[in-house]
Amino acid sequence: MSQTLEKSEQTQIFDKFKVIDVDCHITEPHDIWTARTPKSRHHEVPQLIRNEDGKDVWMVEDIRLSSPSFVSVAGFDGILPEAPLNMDEIPAAMYDANERLKHMDDESIYAEVLYPNVGGFGNGFFMQKVRPELRNELVSIYNDWLTDWTSTDPDRLIAVSSVPFWDVDYAVKEVKRCAELGHKSINFCNEPESYDLPSISSTHWDPLWAVAEEAGLPVAFHIGGGDIGGQITDTKGMGWRTNMAMITSAMFMDNFRCISDLIYGGVCHKFPNLNFVSVESGVGWIPSGLEMMDWQWENAGVTSEHPEYDLLPSEYFRRQIYGSFWFEGEAARFAIEQYPDNILYETDYPHPTCQHPGPQTIARHPREYAEWALADLPEDLQGKVLHDTAARIYSLS
Repeated sequence: MSQTLEKSEQTQIFDKFKVIDVDCHITEPHDIWTARTPKSRHHEVPQLIRNEDGKDVWMVEDIRLSSPSFVSVAGFDGILPEAPLNMDEIPAAMYDANERLKHMDDESIYAEVLYPNVGGFGNGFFMQKVRPELRNELVSIYNDWLTDWTSTDPDRLIAVSSVPFWDVDYAVKEVKRCAELGHKSINFCNEPESYDLPSISSTHWDPLWAVAEEAGLPVAFHIGGGDIGGQITDTKGMGWRTNMAMITSAMFMDNFRCISDLIYGGVCHKFPNLNFVSVESGVGWIPSGLEMMDWQWENAGVTSEHPEYDLLPSEYFRRQIYGSFWFEGEAARFAIEQYPDNILYETDYPHPTCQHPGPQTIARHPREYAEWALADLPEDLQGKVLHDTAARIYSLS
């Protein structure tokens, strides 16, 4: 099937369901941290600074965290590294809650599950670039701001808590606090060993898994949660855009390692009522990956070392792990048919790979993409992918 997508004359699938988009991002506004700290401390918290070239960058104590430009490109007439220069060029729907709701209405999206940008997709930028004594506070301020932002319509704007993974005790307290605030999920670093911390298979994280399970909050592992900075800057002589395409593809597959850690490390076995979501990783590889895991599991005699493991990897996955997709065709359909209760829909708005097209990309609007990708599936499977499964695991209507 060609990746050059022809516009469908009929776009009816979205009209049947309250579509839940399980991966979107907020372009954080300039005052998210400064509005919640005394002026005397503004130099200690992230600030959006416009440099001499007119570009907005997030800085904390003279250290560059990130830029809103590269993560706010939906509809932009260009391809990275071309991007909006500053917040004046970024559509308000990317940072204003009321405008976001209007945008969702225009695209026939009922609800969005929301992730950050500034701290990194797994909060690693805070670990790398912020003084240890400030990290926890900055995460808590973000979570408070997110609570306020999503309060515009908490049934449609779904808060995902950022987690200070470098401090398990504080993380446990923060997850409990955010659950009381109405957050529906937690975002966890998919590769803590990148920051010299134990793998997610380690019992080090058990207190966090326990509190998330008790609160009924699915744990999200967003791609790029590890240390990806060096991969982007070292192009290996192939060119910036080519390297970006390569590492992005590799990041999609990296969540397979994350899922393997959860299953082989016994996390799923110990926490059977805890759901895990592989975010922005695609789904076409899931059937092949799980078939491989089942084979190796039995061939290597895993249960001889762990007789307590009572399920195969594919069975643990069916019980409590989910994947999300936004660009695949045949591969997504096959995965949905094999794992009909474990596949979620996303758009990744407003990131460079999202299904909100700019003039130079092959992406298309979400409802048009869904018609292209899902029209041949039975209506009950369409409903599971676009609404039912997400509504169940995120406790939505």
